[in-house]
Amino acid sequence: MVSGSGICAKRVVVDARHHMLGRLASIVAKELLNGQKVVIVRCEEICLSGGLVRQKMKYLRFLRKRMNTKPSHGPIHFRAPAKILWRTIRGMIPHKTKRGAAALARLKAYEGIPPPYDKIKRMVIPDALKVLRLQPGHKYCLLGRLSSEVGWNHYDTIRVSSSYLICIVVIICCYCGFDVSTGMCFILCFENVGGFLFIRIDCVLYENTN
Repeated sequence: MVSGSGICAKRVVVDARHHMLGRLASIVAKELLNGQKVVIVRCEEICLSGGLVRQKMKYLRFLRKRMNTKPSHGPIHFRAPAKILWRTIRGMIPHKTKRGAAALARLKAYEGIPPPYDKIKRMVIPDALKVLRLQPGHKYCLLGRLSSEVGWNHYDTIRVSSSYLICIVVIICCYCGFDVSTGMCFILCFENVGGFLFIRIDCVLYENTN
């Protein structure tokens, strides 16, 4: 992300789907301290090693940590996946110094893929991918599912919005009688013309190598 001369590239968009929380946070924290601007999307798809019940009990113990006389003074317990990731990265940065505060300001985290990042090339971090770091058969849970168990109320909304385009493609293909297995790929293009939303379907033939 950062060149050898110390000149940072433009803002990097990272797709956090199926990345391990701790490994992703440590790599991103290092890049932030080096001056790189990082945007992380789909934080609800981040993975944690261990089953959902174990992670939920662990987080509930964390929720009991508070100030006895005035709990509103802290610690602050976040429920949203993006804020949980933000707090994890903050713990790996000296955020009380000017250098650390500037590094943390270069981080943005979101649930889902909000515009304009839905049209920007997204990257992955191989050193943090679950498929490369977690043994096959090892239990894991999604950060979005954990957040929904401890008080986050938007998990279903994010899941519906992320699968909305796929559902439209399947419905249109079934209605028109198209068979995708024959080598037809359907691409939906959304165009905003004069305040109206138009949907254009492009049919592309590809060679089936199976």
